[in-house]
Amino acid sequence: MTNAVIVDAVRTPSGKGKPGGQLSGLHPTDLLSGVLRALVERNGLDPVLIDDVIVGCVGQAGEQAMNIGRNAVLGAGLPESIPATTIDRQCGSSQQAAHFAAQGVIAGAYDIVIACGVESMSRVPMGTATLGADAFGPGVAARYPEGLVNQGVAAEIIAGRWKLDRAALDEFSARSHTRAAATAAAGGFDNEIVPITAENVTATTDETVRATTTVDGLAGLKPAFQDADSGARFPEIDWKITPGNSSPLTDGASAVLIMNEDAAAALNLRPRARFHSFAVTGSDPLLMLTGVIPATQKVLARSGLSLDGIDAYEVNEAFAPVPLVWQYEFGADPERLNPRGGAIALGHPLGASGTRLLTTLLNHLEATGGRYGLQTMCEGGGMANATIIERI
Repeated sequence: MTNAVIVDAVRTPSGKGKPGGQLSGLHPTDLLSGVLRALVERNGLDPVLIDDVIVGCVGQAGEQAMNIGRNAVLGAGLPESIPATTIDRQCGSSQQAAHFAAQGVIAGAYDIVIACGVESMSRVPMGTATLGADAFGPGVAARYPEGLVNQGVAAEIIAGRWKLDRAALDEFSARSHTRAAATAAAGGFDNEIVPITAENVTATTDETVRATTTVDGLAGLKPAFQDADSGARFPEIDWKITPGNSSPLTDGASAVLIMNEDAAAALNLRPRARFHSFAVTGSDPLLMLTGVIPATQKVLARSGLSLDGIDAYEVNEAFAPVPLVWQYEFGADPERLNPRGGAIALGHPLGASGTRLLTTLLNHLEATGGRYGLQTMCEGGGMANATIIERI
């Protein structure tokens, strides 16, 4: 079987996903173009050799409409011969892009492909694509007559079912910032972050990381998702999900250069890791954040590996209950879980988060000498992807 290998992986620094954030002055097409150019330039790659660009983006509306992947290829000055497509698997969109890209290489459909993602949550706010529209339709309404919930309420439900108290959520969240800040201070992100210039200011560090975050400080924040409707529907909830134990709105882009081994050898490029196993699964759309559990079970079964044999786990921190529930269910080593911090600190630019996690995981394995890394991501609508890579 042909191996799909990762030659390089890059990301922008995170920007606060609101007006005034360090990347908010940049059109999302240009945000993505920046990481595409960086991959080509860093590797001395003749871009005409790229077979396809597969892009994850959730808010495909406004400035992110009209196949932002193709627009970013053109905006980056890359050859017109390079096609691109934009996909939506909610928060796992660019992780799914990496799956499709690697699977295309393994199948022989591609020699060289870029998987990437982008989200400008400052310029295309969440919900823009569905303003005034019913995105579910009568069939979904009939199947779930009590109605589905937003992800914040889902996080509250699973925190309650797994008996996670507010202190545990805030402690985990503070740890995310501590780990991310320590990694940044030690230069651990230097190889993955590419500088991005917006409005004549060059961003080089993550804007969402707060080194001074403490549990006491987080304890003072109020729950963010309780309203009259949800309070009446779920009177049993002890509301505890706050902006501090959730991922922030974020701007960002990330990209991974994927090839078959022969192409890398012919171009004298060093493969850094290979894709080992893939899984994707659906789960209860009400508890939409728990899909990481069956996805992990599925990818481990396919890989023949045990969790103890995995050196690092990246479980996206959409909300603190997600990695904590995952850790509990698998009895996972907390020291291997999001060792460089997660989305609570580093941000969650929806469509870009999958390849961002992959980028950070790859660099951590290289820095520590680890062999295997596992990544999993909960997704809106009740889905999850899981990926295992092997460092070369």
